[in-house]
Amino acid sequence: MQIDFHHATTYVLARFAGFTKSNAEIIAYASQYVDDATSSGTVYFNNNALYHRISTAHKMLDPRNLTALANHQVWIPFHFLPGNGGKGMGKNPESSFVDKIICTPNSFIVRKMINETITQQNRLYGLHRLGVAMHVYADTWSHQGFSGVLHSVNEVESVKEKGNSGVFKSGLMEIIRDVLDDTIPPLGHARATVFPDIPFLSWEYINGRGEEIARDNTDIFCQAAEYMFRIMKRYLAKDPSLKVGGIKSSDKIHIRRLFADTREQDGGKRHKVWLDDIRSGAFSFGKEKISYAPRGEESWKAHALGTSLDLPVHSYKKNFLTSNWKLFHDAVQAHRFSVIHDILPRFGICAA
Repeated sequence: MQIDFHHATTYVLARFAGFTKSNAEIIAYASQYVDDATSSGTVYFNNNALYHRISTAHKMLDPRNLTALANHQVWIPFHFLPGNGGKGMGKNPESSFVDKIICTPNSFIVRKMINETITQQNRLYGLHRLGVAMHVYADTWSHQGFSGVLHSVNEVESVKEKGNSGVFKSGLMEIIRDVLDDTIPPLGHARATVFPDIPFLSWEYINGRGEEIARDNTDIFCQAAEYMFRIMKRYLAKDPSLKVGGIKSSDKIHIRRLFADTREQDGGKRHKVWLDDIRSGAFSFGKEKISYAPRGEESWKAHALGTSLDLPVHSYKKNFLTSNWKLFHDAVQAHRFSVIHDILPRFGICAA
């Protein structure tokens, strides 16, 4: 999924669930920032303080994508959470280890991740961790069938758009078939390019095992949104098992319309459509204005460090410890530790 879902849709769902505008903005920013926090390393301050951060994404041409450890530490916990073949603790898919780490929507593993996010929400970074969890949870829907490691299971052949969205240029399928197979490693859904992330697309392909896969992204995105709404209701109630109703019918119809009818290949353009609808009061919570700046003067990083640039030494600000940027990085470290060292081992999965 891209910025239209991870930021705007997540914000809308948080407001539907009952979060205040300011808290919904934190959740939505953290959710999208998982895709944008590509830098790692230690931040040095002029008062001898230090802060060490980790990255939650790599750019597609980053050489770290060819390193197994980097994949285990980034793609597995943040973008392609293993699904254990849809089975619970103590059970195994009837095949190889890679079947345990293929992404599966709403798996027992991701539900365990959500439960811990809800029950451990009293941390200073609780809302930021919820945003991170919403990103990971949403990706289990769009990234289903792919794994976060270099493996032939991620091969994609004979990609075809079902119907005609009018967005993709003729010849795109030939480019994917004849060129990309030789230039992009089979990591995650890289061989399928952006197809899993585009909400209006209906498409099909043959996976690395020769199986024919048909995907209706609009249905998949709507299902993810419905489940995310319910999770956020449970978070507010501090009860991971609470039975809750679904999204209000009129809001649900509008969400589906935005997914299906915003026929722009560029996620940024679709994001603008969502922001315009939020600003105009198209949703039941009324007119609101929100924005997202991963870099520059209005970014979380600049507010925390005084600049969004990576300097050799930064001036220490008195509000650094409670800044959204620092709390986001606290949250992703807590999330990764929980997933890799606590949750996955319970399902017999050893990662990094």
